[in-house]
Amino acid sequence: MRERFWELPLEQLTPGEWEALCDGCGRCCLNKLEFEDTGELAFTRVACKLLDGHSCRCGSYANRHDYVPECVVLTPKKLKEIDWWLPRTCAYRLRSEGKPLYDWHYLISGDPESVHRAGISVRGWTVSEAVLPEEDWEDYIIEDLS
Repeated sequence: MRERFWELPLEQLTPGEWEALCDGCGRCCLNKLEFEDTGELAFTRVACKLLDGHSCRCGSYANRHDYVPECVVLTPKKLKEIDWWLPRTCAYRLRSEGKPLYDWHYLISGDPESVHRAGISVRGWTVSEAVLPEEDWEDYIIEDLS
């Protein structure tokens, strides 16, 4: 990978660089609720059934669509359409907005554990959708996901 590739426009990244931009927080794997009456979007503590709650990575990334067909394939083009549901701390969202990565991002810190130490990841506080009925998800809304 190129030196400081994350500072390049997203469209110029190689597939490997694009994948490496992920900070490993797991927040994009949290289920969201959209309220039809207001259009408001709320994040929940309910995670995709494939999310590993400790590593904050997909347990079957290469084959995720076999298990979760609606899982979004994030691309620079798609990012412009759906960035509103990515957390404000997301490296993809930050870079699409022309903002720098946070100091805790492993590409800056050199340590993949720094996202967890900074309290940004979902490590240890999610509930799998596999064990929780969808009608109960409202009880798991996160008020602030800053």
